[in-house]
Amino acid sequence: MTTSVQRLQDTGIALRDALATRDWAAIAELDVQCRQAIDESMADPADEASLRARMQELLELYRELVTVCQVEQRRLAGELVQLNQAQQGAKVYQLFG
Repeated sequence: MTTSVQRLQDTGIALRDALATRDWAAIAELDVQCRQAIDESMADPADEASLRARMQELLELYRELVTVCQVEQRRLAGELVQLNQAQQGAKVYQLFG
């Protein structure tokens, strides 16, 4: 396994760990690193089988990441709706209070 493919694998592992803990700041940083590792690996396709395997793993990881982000987005949207409704209710009480 070439150094660039190893870096790609290590970055993917770190990204999976960050996803497991919902560390969004780390995920953003690791996403950039992962993109750089992909570029490096594609520029040096010496070990094509390992590169293909790592890329497949990343594809699955990013599918999972997108799903988790969509769930988190819906959860936050729900919280914002509730907050907005609470603020509207508070305004009604202020008008009559």
